[in-house]
Amino acid sequence: MKLQTKYFGEIEYEADETLAFPAGIFGFEEEHSFLLLPFDGSHGNMLCLQSTATPALAFIVLDPFALKPDYAPVLRKPELQQFGVADAGELGFYVLCAVKKPVSDSTVNLRCPLVVHPETRVARQVIMEQYEMRHPLSEFGSGEGAVPC
Repeated sequence: MKLQTKYFGEIEYEADETLAFPAGIFGFEEEHSFLLLPFDGSHGNMLCLQSTATPALAFIVLDPFALKPDYAPVLRKPELQQFGVADAGELGFYVLCAVKKPVSDSTVNLRCPLVVHPETRVARQVIMEQYEMRHPLSEFGSGEGAVPC
């Protein structure tokens, strides 16, 4: 299938590459199908979450562990059951980045990560009570694991 994307122009993708968000994303509950597209040079730490239904809708997502190695998301038992797993370590986590000008003013939402089951490709956004929503990118430094945003 072909898709016009916000950041990559027209691309081709297969249906099995999509992520299914049964409940959508907070504020975009009607959007249920996305692609995760890595940005060149980011080593897989910065990706585009591109809607397959709405070409203009795309989010910048980051690997939270590359930013904050001690990030420790805890899923409740009902959330684990929704994914069909016993442990959160079986899942992938991404956090939304609100990109601003200058880029140094951009923030990352550690409180509401996107959680992805890598095998079923089902994803959900969850709430982590122990984290805040707006963490400035500058708080994460520019070390070896830093994400080039």
